Amino acid sequence: MNVRGRSGGRPTLEEVAARAGVGRGTVSRVVNGSPRVSDHTRAAVEAAVAELGYVPNRAARALAANRTDAIALVVPEPETRFFAEPYFSDVLRGVGAALADTEMQLLLTFAGNDSKRRRLAQYLAAHRVDGVLLVSVHADDPLPDLLEQLAIPAVVSGRRSADEPLASVDSDNFGGARTAVEHLIARGRRTIATITGRLDVYGAQCRLDGYRQALAEAGLAADELLIAPADFTEEGGRRAMAGLLERRPELDAVFAASDVMAAGARQVLRETGRRIPDDVALVGFDDSAVARHMDPALTSVRQPIEEMGRTMVGVLLQEIAGRADDRPQIMLPTELVVRASS
Repeated sequence: MNVRGRSGGRPTLEEVAARAGVGRGTVSRVVNGSPRVSDHTRAAVEAAVAELGYVPNRAARALAANRTDAIALVVPEPETRFFAEPYFSDVLRGVGAALADTEMQLLLTFAGNDSKRRRLAQYLAAHRVDGVLLVSVHADDPLPDLLEQLAIPAVVSGRRSADEPLASVDSDNFGGARTAVEHLIARGRRTIATITGRLDVYGAQCRLDGYRQALAEAGLAADELLIAPADFTEEGGRRAMAGLLERRPELDAVFAASDVMAAGARQVLRETGRRIPDDVALVGFDDSAVARHMDPALTSVRQPIEEMGRTMVGVLLQEIAGRADDRPQIMLPTELVVRASS
């Protein structure tokens, strides 16, 4: 049963110390898990804590340790894209699961334009979080360099380049794309188009490189008219598919660098009378709910998105605790999930 403190409010550290017959500093060491306390003293303090119903003041503890007990998940994209793409919700689910058993609070913030980036930069400069998770980083994004300057621990999901200086967690974008195109080639397709994501995103570049590599290994020339840059949105997939059919109406397969873009491409293929997969085979990337619910169900490259979120948190917590010897570049494997669209 909880016992109210002498003041009639929440029991204080001093009251716990008086009940246990020890000093305030000793109670603080026990509460914070310090090993520099004897078993007898620890038991006395824990008994007093239980008897009084003392709850440590997390804010005070964090301040004493020069910590905020908060991390930020920063998405340098408009809110509309965050809520439209399953990728982001899957990352968030993994991050949340990894933080569930910690005392860390999660701050979700968007930095999709210059004004939001400036406000975020001011917030971070005040060191109001212990670390930052960055998702969907573009090559020219200034935030990673700012975090470096401020010495704030950070992990990015998706590197900006092959020489990313920050810790990163990524999936095998190159290998996944190559496997997708190899699958299409094995199904007898020879005029294979691709709809890319924004090419200022390194992961999108890697998926395009994987597409090119698979064609080269099969002795097929990469036709630039079969490459349509887009922006990872459904409408972008629609526009790119329309352009591809205008340039190369005889194409017999499409590799889209996201399931959402594949959904847009599918609409245009159907509107123009192409049957999937009879006339045009279609493959996406992510293996999201979009892929499973399409008609026909979409063949897609599965990347372990929730695991990426969990892994990012693990790396970041190591950095915050000062236990990271280096800044790891972690790449998780992808897998092709074959369905009716190919």
